[in-house]
Amino acid sequence: MILELVDLRIQPGKQAEFDEAVQRGLNTVIGKAKGYQGHAINKGIESPERYVIQIYWETLENHTVDFRESPAFQEWRGIVGPFFAAPPAVEHFNLLAKSA
Repeated sequence: MILELVDLRIQPGKQAEFDEAVQRGLNTVIGKAKGYQGHAINKGIESPERYVIQIYWETLENHTVDFRESPAFQEWRGIVGPFFAAPPAVEHFNLLAKSA
């Protein structure tokens, strides 16, 4: 399993609108993508415009090729992109260890 970690900041004062949009986008677009395994959305406390989204994929290619090169990626960006204050930072991770 691959973890996609998305660290992003949205425009000030847009949290309520973004909260709805990001959940809708994950549930209706990314949630239907090949290899999608689940997600978590984390919202900043000290920095309320900062979000960290964790998306789990079966393989790296499910995200980087199957999803990113599909029309669904443009649909996803159309839903959440208007809220971005800057381009998100995206990295991928392999699981090294997990607690019981």
